[in-house]
Amino acid sequence: MSAPAALVVAVAVVVVVVSAVAWAMANYIHVPPGSPEVPKLDVTVQDQEEQRCREGALSLLQHLRPHWDPQEVTLQLFTDGITNKLIGCYVGNAMEDVVLVRIYGNKTELLVDRDEEVKSFRVLQAHGCAPQLYCTFNNGLCYEFIQGEALDTKHVCNPAIFRLIARQLAKIHAIHAHNGWIPKSNLWLKMGKYFSLIPTAFTDEATNKR
Repeated sequence: MSAPAALVVAVAVVVVVVSAVAWAMANYIHVPPGSPEVPKLDVTVQDQEEQRCREGALSLLQHLRPHWDPQEVTLQLFTDGITNKLIGCYVGNAMEDVVLVRIYGNKTELLVDRDEEVKSFRVLQAHGCAPQLYCTFNNGLCYEFIQGEALDTKHVCNPAIFRLIARQLAKIHAIHAHNGWIPKSNLWLKMGKYFSLIPTAFTDEATNKR
């Protein structure tokens, strides 16, 4: 893999940690002056049925890509997510311009502060550490797709690649996103909140035994 291609891979890895950064930052995240505003669209994307999911995604694309012909839009589901559903929307076969539609997982707002997540995303974007955030909507957000390659164990053992990853992570940790405030870790607070959401028993006996 060439150095430029490896850099794209490293940046793609950094993108994945945007939500995690939102967890770690304190509540006084300062978005840099001049950062573009992120529109909020009054659209809800239903993810239970394929047709309704497509209708919701096309409603978003009417605002984000009004020149696209809805009949020519392809939706590709990315299956690597754990809680969120991620859909790539594009026209044609080259995938030169792809809009990612992330639909929040059920009840994830109980643990993840979505407003803080968006602020963190905007801060990282302002420092060149995240893709462009196009908009938010009622149950998710849309952002730019960065071409890259998913890393495996062979990649992260490659000195040319893990050094690039380390540089990107160092760049993130050097960001001062709190406007003079000294941030305090909320790791234990988040862990406590997480454990408080875990049920101690299930009504279904078979599930309870597991």
